[in-house]
Amino acid sequence: MGTKRRRQQHHGRWVVPPVAPAAAAFAAAGMLLLVVAFHCFLSPPLGAGGGGGRRPNPPFLLNKPGEPRRNLVGTVDFTVPSGGSKLGEELWVSKAAHSFVGCSDATSDFADAKAVTESNRYLMIATSGGLNQQRTGIIDAVVAARILNATLVIPKLDQASFWKDASDFEEIFDADSFISSLSNDVKIIRQVPDRNGKAPPPYKMRVPRKCTPNCYENRVLPALLKKHVVQLTKFDYRVSNRLETDLQKLRCRVNYHALKFTDPIHKMGQMLVQRMRAKSGRFIALHLRFEPDMLAFSGCYFGGGEIERRELGEIRKRWTTLHASDPDRERRHGKCPLTPEEVGFMLRALGFGKDVHIYVASGDVYGGEETLAPLKALFPNFHSKETLASKEELEPFLSFSSRMAALDYVVCDGSDVFVTNNNGNMARMLAGRRRYFGHKRTIRPNSKKLSSLFLNRTSMSWDTFASKVQMFQKGFMGEPNEIKPGKGEFHEYPMDCICARTKRRTGHGKPYLSKSAGEGVENHTSDAEFEWRDLDYGEITPLGGDSSNETDPDYSRIGGSDIPELEDIISD
Repeated sequence: MGTKRRRQQHHGRWVVPPVAPAAAAFAAAGMLLLVVAFHCFLSPPLGAGGGGGRRPNPPFLLNKPGEPRRNLVGTVDFTVPSGGSKLGEELWVSKAAHSFVGCSDATSDFADAKAVTESNRYLMIATSGGLNQQRTGIIDAVVAARILNATLVIPKLDQASFWKDASDFEEIFDADSFISSLSNDVKIIRQVPDRNGKAPPPYKMRVPRKCTPNCYENRVLPALLKKHVVQLTKFDYRVSNRLETDLQKLRCRVNYHALKFTDPIHKMGQMLVQRMRAKSGRFIALHLRFEPDMLAFSGCYFGGGEIERRELGEIRKRWTTLHASDPDRERRHGKCPLTPEEVGFMLRALGFGKDVHIYVASGDVYGGEETLAPLKALFPNFHSKETLASKEELEPFLSFSSRMAALDYVVCDGSDVFVTNNNGNMARMLAGRRRYFGHKRTIRPNSKKLSSLFLNRTSMSWDTFASKVQMFQKGFMGEPNEIKPGKGEFHEYPMDCICARTKRRTGHGKPYLSKSAGEGVENHTSDAEFEWRDLDYGEITPLGGDSSNETDPDYSRIGGSDIPELEDIISD
């Protein structure tokens, strides 16, 4: 007969009376079962890691925003506060912004176009890629024509690549403004004059990436002198990043003053900006870039199990030149785009409150609404051109990818804060433009530091997490003095065109210098010091690595980086 167990009190302490060995064994077994049950409770369901047939939750859906994040040790207070930072205005506007001004006027040494343009030299350009990649080509086409003392023919836009946009130059850009604004710099015409009643066929050739002025004089000028009409094909990043100051300033005059969108695009874009401002006095524009092609090219893993690996792996097979990726290494090196949830956490940690309105410029997001849900929970005031305008209002633009991209460009340019999730052409172009026009707040994630922080966020409180984000983002907030002299891509850091304000409000102020540059030293960017994240996801070789191959008049490929689908899908 078993002995009835009861608690006995000895000297004010509760003790457990002695038990038989069999009872002790039974108790130990019961305790073991309890431990196993507790472990099963904490473990995820089978298949959640990736082997099952259903699509697992993306990593950005591990927890609902605002709920405490738990780990195996216990519960941490990771509740995201709804309010914003105490920084207030400083979060939206740089204190140092008023100290600098765009300055792209030509110096007295830069001769008028009429004095240097040679007759019977006509340069034609065939651009490549999406809207912003083509924009870089148009800017550099003007510079190439100036180097060659040639007349530039209005550039021909890419109508055959991945984007399949049939728009010509004058359907996207204001050609009259383009021609007249640059009349003192380069002579520009709409078409080559006829010879014997018909247009002369151009001699087609291609120059290496980052071709220097000497490169143009050695490679293109002989053909121009012999053939008189030369067309440079696949013209993107075909002019050196490093040029003399007057040519850099010419780039700025083209990009920031001469190259304007047509009235329909500009008016529609401004209407979208006005509708954002009607909802909130100021807003953030986010260039999300979380499309399947982007993710596949990055070689990163986002926690979607075998389904994600299979889907993105199939897309990645398009690019036969890509090497096998190591997702963990890519993430450690900061080469992976942030997930929508991570972008949201970064912005909330920086101090932007839940009530802030966000305009999102993006293509088809991988995972659709399920992927966007955490970002929308963090920022419920979530907008896009499709939500701000009716289908009827967007109808003239819907069938043209470049015109739709132009609308996003206008809204992002008009935002109070611009946030980019990659460093492609649109991000670089807008970052440079916003620096030129007053250092408007531009945020680029410090992916290398943030990636490890996001992986370990469940082990720290929200306050600790937010403090670390703010520390890591110093130098990535669009402030002056963020980049050392000689580094960076010119379109993103147009330092030859940014001057410290003096008593003279416009014109030729003192050139902007980083604190480390030293007095009197002009800041020129370098072709040789690019990092991976400074390039488009579509670039395989560094932009500074000029090819030594001879140019090919028949559009033949020069190097792996000239594969159209490789660059054109990803770069914008």
